[in-house]
Amino acid sequence: MSKKLIRIMDTSFRDGFQSVYGARVLTRDFLPAVEAARDAGIRHFEAGGGARFQSLYFYCNEDAFAMMDAFRQAAGPDADLQTLARGINVVGLESQSSDIIRLHAQLFKKHGMTTIRNFDALNDVRNLTYSGRCIAEAGLKHEITVTMMELPPGCEGAHTPDYYIQVLRDILDADIPFHTVCFKDASGTSTPAKVYETIKQARAMLSRGIEISFHTHETAGTSVLAYKAAIDAGADIINLAMAPVSGGTSQPDIITMWHALRGTEYHLDVDIDKVLEAEEVFKECLQDYFMPPEALAVDPLIIYSPMPGGALTANTQMMRDSNILDRYPEVIKAMSEVVRLGGFGTSVTPVSQFYFQQAFNNVMFGQWKKIADGYGKMVLGYFGRTPVSPDPEIAAIAAEQLGLEPTTVNPLEINDADPQKGVKAASAMLREHGLPETDENIFIAATCKDKGMTFLKGEAHIGVRKKKDEAEADVERGAGSYTVTVNGRDYPVSLDGNKALINGRSYDIGIRAGIDKDAVSSTATTCQAADVKAPLPGAVTGIKVNIGDRVESGKTLLLLEAMKMETEIKSPVTGEVASIAVTVGDQVSTGQVLVAIN
Repeated sequence: MSKKLIRIMDTSFRDGFQSVYGARVLTRDFLPAVEAARDAGIRHFEAGGGARFQSLYFYCNEDAFAMMDAFRQAAGPDADLQTLARGINVVGLESQSSDIIRLHAQLFKKHGMTTIRNFDALNDVRNLTYSGRCIAEAGLKHEITVTMMELPPGCEGAHTPDYYIQVLRDILDADIPFHTVCFKDASGTSTPAKVYETIKQARAMLSRGIEISFHTHETAGTSVLAYKAAIDAGADIINLAMAPVSGGTSQPDIITMWHALRGTEYHLDVDIDKVLEAEEVFKECLQDYFMPPEALAVDPLIIYSPMPGGALTANTQMMRDSNILDRYPEVIKAMSEVVRLGGFGTSVTPVSQFYFQQAFNNVMFGQWKKIADGYGKMVLGYFGRTPVSPDPEIAAIAAEQLGLEPTTVNPLEINDADPQKGVKAASAMLREHGLPETDENIFIAATCKDKGMTFLKGEAHIGVRKKKDEAEADVERGAGSYTVTVNGRDYPVSLDGNKALINGRSYDIGIRAGIDKDAVSSTATTCQAADVKAPLPGAVTGIKVNIGDRVESGKTLLLLEAMKMETEIKSPVTGEVASIAVTVGDQVSTGQVLVAIN
């Protein structure tokens, strides 16, 4: 009996990296594994986009376009290199204007990509129409996508097979050009029965020439069952990864799925012995990388708070950096209510990040005391139509806090009318910093904003976690450090041999017994009228005042970023800035003094 060939896309070098390492992997470290996978006969790779665009500028001090060029060279001229795009958000958390969406497709084609998987977390087809046309017109294959998840137990509304099939009908009615259809479950929570029924109905709707791809994660422990259900229902392509970035929060291993299909009427398009060899090369490439323990875990409780594998480790890495990882269980628990009241947008980027940010705020500041910007704009309609109407009380709180009215206007129209978005705005940013106005730089400026400027100016730092750096990273996070209180003000101090880390800055020190009276400073330190302290841990991204400035109560003093959100730190009193205890780039902890006001 002839067996049906099931094609695979190897997600190791995009979703695998995102799901395990928070997308923080240096290009030079993994290219030998791409070559080994190529030699093993793998011809379809997920090679970029999604979080593997911004992360290169934010954490790796690398150019994503150069990475794509290198990937193409390593994979060979015939490989199908696929990237991930978020509809009108393209490769960022913020939605974009028409000219940037078109530039995205043109640049990814220019830099060696052949296919773009295009999805919208809200399944609002309006967000796929223009972006899909741009992809096709650029000469790329367009894989249009319906996003899936399971609702937390006890919830009803959308996210049924009938709902997903209606989204597919809307796609067909919109006459969007596409080559393949993907059903994408980033949280891995959809039940196998739901996967089967959805793809079975989709297969009956689509012509046999249209291939169906299915994507899920092992996070909840049901991915192999879900893939088998998808194949039985008529899926042609499934997404798998190689060790060490397989299983756990990522996709199941190619070898695992090959084994699961043994003795069935299906087989994968791989040479399994060569895949084994490629995995050994891959493990060696990444042997120095710190593996977060949560990346290896299967957590059945994720069905109560459908956190995607790709977002889970990115968020835990940020919490680990801020020394608040112990609060993670509280945030995940709080996320269930955030999903329940937010309109049931699919938990995939950027909505998954909105959910996590709002849950984080609810834990750190109190229930709904601080609406996250993305979450608030989502429930108010600025990213499109949510699958069901958000809770009206939450929408009212968001409107009040953000100073925005609810809208039903097409998000693309809103973005095109925004003078802060688009090619002109990005070009102005580049001119302001004296940077070349190339297409690539314009796109980096539009999608990465200030952090993109930091990279382009040559001021970016590497934030990649490797095992040999873990001890140093622990010091930077404050592990094993001290809080020194002087005249009522707290200073975090970490000692490591002849180095001291104070407020995120490193100093050479010498410690010896006794007191050298001649070396004692005569400078007096006095208590200040108001010490402005950090309300949450995070990184200082901007300082808006100088020592000696006169400030009014409510004046923004600095910006603090946590979990990809910027919080304005404002003066509680009117007075004069006496001292500033931090600099841009410092990592601060809750309660740390930032600014003193006299």
